[in-house]
Amino acid sequence: MDMNTWRNASLAVTAAAVLALTTACGQEQGTETPNGQAVGAANPAASGGGYGSEAGYGSADGGGGEAKPAGQLAIWDSEDLGEVLTDSAGFTLYRFDKDSAKPPKSNCEGDCAKAWPIVAADGATAAPGVDPSLIGEVTRADGTKQLTVDGWPMYRYAKDTKAGDANGQGVGGTWYAAAPDGGKAAPGEGGGDGGQEPAGGGEEGAEPADLAGLSVRKDPKLGDIVVDRDGMTVYRFTKDSAWPMKSACTDECLEKWPVVEPVDKNDTEGILKKGFVTFDRPDGIQQQTIDCWPIYTFAGDKAPGDTNGQGVGGTWYAVSPDGKPVGAPK
Repeated sequence: MDMNTWRNASLAVTAAAVLALTTACGQEQGTETPNGQAVGAANPAASGGGYGSEAGYGSADGGGGEAKPAGQLAIWDSEDLGEVLTDSAGFTLYRFDKDSAKPPKSNCEGDCAKAWPIVAADGATAAPGVDPSLIGEVTRADGTKQLTVDGWPMYRYAKDTKAGDANGQGVGGTWYAAAPDGGKAAPGEGGGDGGQEPAGGGEEGAEPADLAGLSVRKDPKLGDIVVDRDGMTVYRFTKDSAWPMKSACTDECLEKWPVVEPVDKNDTEGILKKGFVTFDRPDGIQQQTIDCWPIYTFAGDKAPGDTNGQGVGGTWYAVSPDGKPVGAPK
């Protein structure tokens, strides 16, 4: 094959790949927004999109900045979270569910590390009463040594602005305040749901264990809507976009609207498979999409069949099997 033939063939393959991705993620929908993020490993560096963009611990501009050491670790006894590990200045330390402890590995890079500044390992000392052997370090891809506690990499949160803040707790369903032993801080008495009865609207139906990762439920008011494996209603946010793929729900928003984690295509029933891809969010969280639209559940839904998130703010709507927002204004 001569050089020109090889070059033409390569261009054709590249063009076909781009066309396939464009078709899969619905560029024809006319939902492009500036500075959006594309799908998968080829995602360009995002501009921040609200992830850690508010001034906080990391630096004057909230951009994360240079990794700062923790010094003498301490324990904060939180009424809501139980015993929480802090640095010497009283700032809460966090762990990320997408990381691993055995072996220690951080999966928070790029924009994620701006929202969640890493804790430098240098000079860290175990909190009083905690086994010093739990303190360790992991070398990141850029050579930085990050503090670990029982193997778990430690972070701060850019939006914690003072000692005792724990604004990162539960963000995305993957970020949690660290306990002194590196585990997740356990809610103390008075935390959690406070023993409230579930909100109304639930229906009798299939046991959650019998459901696929995503399936369809016929709601008496909304018709066919998507539910997760626990039978909880799945929602779309009209401020998001599918091409470029982008979520406008960040930080505190994710506490009310947790992302739907990736689901295998074969673990679905009745769901559109076109554009059924994983969204690698700038905050390091992976999110499932339908027709390339990011999908969520609602913290205000307490039982299978609840649809308390429907129409909230005129921007949140249950999702139809083909990825459309049910009942949204045309």
